[in-house]
Amino acid sequence: MIDIRNLEHRYPDGTFALKGINLVIPDGEFLLICGPNGSGKTTLIRHINGLLRPSRGSVLVDGLDTTRHEHEVMQRVGMVFQDADSHIVGETVWEDVAFGPENQGLAPGEVESRVLSALRTVGIEEMADRPCHLLSGGEKRRVAVAGVLAMLPHTLIFDEPFANLDFLGVQQILQQIVELHQAGHTIVVTTHDVEKVVAHVSRIAILFKGEIKALGPPEEVIPQLPLFHIRPPCFSLLGERMLSWLAD
Repeated sequence: MIDIRNLEHRYPDGTFALKGINLVIPDGEFLLICGPNGSGKTTLIRHINGLLRPSRGSVLVDGLDTTRHEHEVMQRVGMVFQDADSHIVGETVWEDVAFGPENQGLAPGEVESRVLSALRTVGIEEMADRPCHLLSGGEKRRVAVAGVLAMLPHTLIFDEPFANLDFLGVQQILQQIVELHQAGHTIVVTTHDVEKVVAHVSRIAILFKGEIKALGPPEEVIPQLPLFHIRPPCFSLLGERMLSWLAD
C-alpha cells in the first residue's frame, strides 16, 4: 500500500509543485492520475518511488518512509519514464534488461532467470539479441517495461506511456499494462490523454496546479475533467458506454 500524507514539494524559489496531497493507493489498484501539462503529475510519482524528497509531509510504501528506506522502496516501486531512451543502457535487449539485476550483485543464474521471465512477460523474448538502437519507439518502451519487471517490483508506475506512439504502439503498451494489473501488480498511470486507458482503471485522480481536485471511480470523475482543462473521452461526449482501446 502507498500512503501519501500532507505531501508538499516546493521549488527553490518558493513556489509549490505539490501542495497538501493526501492519497492512499491500495495494493492491486489501477489508478489514473491525470492533469494538464505542468499540473505536477511527474513530480508526484517521483515522490512515490523515492526519487524526490518531500518539502513537507511523507510518502510510505508498505509502511516504509521513502526518505529513510530509498533502496527498499525502489525495489518495490518500478517506474517507466515517458522517454524510453532514458532507460536504455545496454547494447542489446538482453544486456539492457539484465543491467538492473546484475547491478544488484545477483548470481548469473538468477539474472538469467529474471531476464527470461521479464522478456516473456512483455512478449519480446525473440528480440533478446537485437541491438537497442534498431528498435521502434513502441519496442523500446516494452524493453523499458521488461527492465523494470526484472527488478521484481510490486507497484509499476507509467509516466505518459502512450506519448509519441501510433495506434498499434498504444494498443501494445496498453495490453501489457492491463495484463500486469491482472497478474496482481498495483498500477499507476499518469497522462493527460484519458481516453486511451480510462476503461481499465479503478479510480481517477485529477491533479491541477499541484493539488488533487477530484478522486473517485471513472463514472464520477469523468464529468469533472473539462473543469480542469482535461479533454474528456469521446464516448462521454457522445453519451455512449465506456469503450476500451483494446476492443476489436
